[in-house]
Amino acid sequence: MSMAMQSQFHSYDSQSFYDEMFDRDLSVRPHYEGVHRTFARMKPSELAARHAAIQQRMLEEGITFTLYAQNQSEPLERTIPFDYIPRIIPRHEWETVEKGMKQRVKALNAFLRDIYHEQAIVQDGIIPRAMIVGNKYFRPEMAGLHVPQNVYMTTSGIDLIRDEEGRYFVLEDNLRTPSGFSYLYKGRGLMTELFSELYLSSAVSDIERSLNVFLRSLRSLAPSGKRNPLIVLLTPGAYNSAYFEHAFLAQQMGIHLVEGRDLVYKDHKIYLRELSGLRQVDVIYRRLDDDYLDPLAFQGDSLLGVPGLMNAYRAGNVAIANAPGTGVADDKAIYAYVPEMIRYYLNEEPILHNVPTYILSRKEDREYALAHLDQLVVKETSLSGGYGMLIGPAATQKEIHAFADAIQRDPGRYIAQTTMKLSRAPVMLGGAMQPRHIDLRVFVLMGDSQMHVIPGGLTRVALQEGSLVVNSSQGGGVKDTWVLSR
Repeated sequence: MSMAMQSQFHSYDSQSFYDEMFDRDLSVRPHYEGVHRTFARMKPSELAARHAAIQQRMLEEGITFTLYAQNQSEPLERTIPFDYIPRIIPRHEWETVEKGMKQRVKALNAFLRDIYHEQAIVQDGIIPRAMIVGNKYFRPEMAGLHVPQNVYMTTSGIDLIRDEEGRYFVLEDNLRTPSGFSYLYKGRGLMTELFSELYLSSAVSDIERSLNVFLRSLRSLAPSGKRNPLIVLLTPGAYNSAYFEHAFLAQQMGIHLVEGRDLVYKDHKIYLRELSGLRQVDVIYRRLDDDYLDPLAFQGDSLLGVPGLMNAYRAGNVAIANAPGTGVADDKAIYAYVPEMIRYYLNEEPILHNVPTYILSRKEDREYALAHLDQLVVKETSLSGGYGMLIGPAATQKEIHAFADAIQRDPGRYIAQTTMKLSRAPVMLGGAMQPRHIDLRVFVLMGDSQMHVIPGGLTRVALQEGSLVVNSSQGGGVKDTWVLSR
């Protein structure tokens, strides 16, 4: 490493965390040599110019995310922070991740079918019945309902982290309306344009074909196997924090972007209002939560959904992706049982392990957690996006006492997890490279029993020094993720 680069990385502690680019002695890992060499040769002025070009392009294309900060009266729309030092995953590592993702999603899908039909996993005592029927995302309306192709989760976003030894762990399962696809594709577009020589010389696995797989997965859900189904993306509207993504995906896949008012229920079918009349909708890729899908079935005051949608769904005249009720499987308490699901449904050992998790409705787990809150991460089981969390090692005594009181009042509302030393990667901040913690959201697509893992997924970055919270809703950024093809 040159003297210039040594000074740039002076803040790295080679003993505390696993670093994606550097080994413990700060030597460059072999699969990062080309990237390291490229950035080492670039002058600060050139790096600043690339950064400015990226920001300008993101503004022009409207690549935004809406923040809802507690200390602000109005939501803040901003460009998603994008770091242009790519995260690189060697082929042999990715092969293990890919197999682990397919195994996990297959088991989760089997679990969803089971709990809405036979509930064998409950009857066999693997998961307590109360944890299912008492779950806020469990939908009795789905009991006994046939789901097209038995595919409950057309899209899944599984969050992975690495510990100080570089081992992968599953942190969370996002199975309702996982987001981040647009940042994955837009990030790749920025890198191929602004760092084209580096990209082309790095043998990076292609992600463009995954959009075709996405569309094919949605098509496969069409009732009666219709050859040219009408597919729509149902969005809450332009004020939703992820609306940019909704518009992007609809445009890229050539499907209609609609709001609830654009659809109408008639004769147990759903139709799209067009100037020429009504056209029957076959598949709805929904990006709004269950509660708002159908005011006649769920939340009665919803103005976002389609009255009668669940009647059409029950009649088998329209498919919904992801299926209503999938949220029960990404509940943070149910997460703790996924390794048992893999053993139960697949008769296999998990390829990727969970972060050690404590179920606080269990007396022994609760007592341990309450005595060690300063060492654990506590999460509300029904929240996501980095909300409702306590990170013990970084919390004040006041925050710890508040969470202890909340846990004692309603222990089933929380889980606790071991605080993992998330891996780090270099990011460019203020013209210098600095280490920041990262995770990886891996996207799995499923249709007619076939699964596809998008190569690389979305690396999320905790931009605040020392922070472990990578969520965009909490101010985190993203990186392009390169899976090497050789």
